[in-house]
Amino acid sequence: MSTPIIYVVSDSVGETAELVTKAAISQFNGSGLTLKRFPYVEDKEHIDEVLSLVSHDKGMVAYTLVKPDMRTYLRERADEEGIQAVDLIGPIIDQIQIFSGKKPLCEPGLVRKLDEDYFKKVEAIEFAVKYDDGRDPRGLLKADIVLIGVSRTSKTPLSQYLAHKRLKVANVPLVPEVDPPEELYKVPIDRCFGLKISPEKLNNIRRERLLSLGLNDQASYANIERIKEELTFFEKIVKKIKCPVIDVTNKAVEETANVILNYIQKGRS
Repeated sequence: MSTPIIYVVSDSVGETAELVTKAAISQFNGSGLTLKRFPYVEDKEHIDEVLSLVSHDKGMVAYTLVKPDMRTYLRERADEEGIQAVDLIGPIIDQIQIFSGKKPLCEPGLVRKLDEDYFKKVEAIEFAVKYDDGRDPRGLLKADIVLIGVSRTSKTPLSQYLAHKRLKVANVPLVPEVDPPEELYKVPIDRCFGLKISPEKLNNIRRERLLSLGLNDQASYANIERIKEELTFFEKIVKKIKCPVIDVTNKAVEETANVILNYIQKGRS
């Protein structure tokens, strides 16, 4: 006796249809069933070709077709040929439409697009962690955005916020005693953004930071003269690079991110 064949038919890649069908087959310990996937079935002629093969092999069909006319056509043609066919996605789409009162997009491949979007976001977040605080200068030339500024100008939270927008961000702290990495000067100026802040605001932020750590808020880290020295060094570097500078003194991370995103959008238009 020949091995029973289930034809998995989809108007996209067919991963969802195959996964659901495999889950069902697992309840029968496989039972010697064979799967054949037919992705990107996008017209009625293609459906006819697949059903011809199914009929020849005396198989059955499990399908995910999001366009109503295609689902109807496959079901009617399968009935005519005496082929057992199972609609894996149509019934739930119909029920969600009734439940929500909203009309489905009926666009193939949206799950895959959502998955790709998710993994791009994860990749960007991992990138931001890996190249945070100037840990590896090699990341500067791989980044979509490079942030530079003195300590406590929200470089890290801004990097993470932009990463959730699927942008790969690296950041570099500027300290007078340490020369910036050579890679920084090779970054295109439209990808690099300097973050400046008023000495008084930075002084308050750093003092609060020291106190939260149980340290003396009179340390040089929060000394106003030291802060001015660092900001002067910052100005020297951004003038050399000629990159855009954003004043973050009274801006939330979201506001600064929007400034950067708008700048990038204008550059692309």
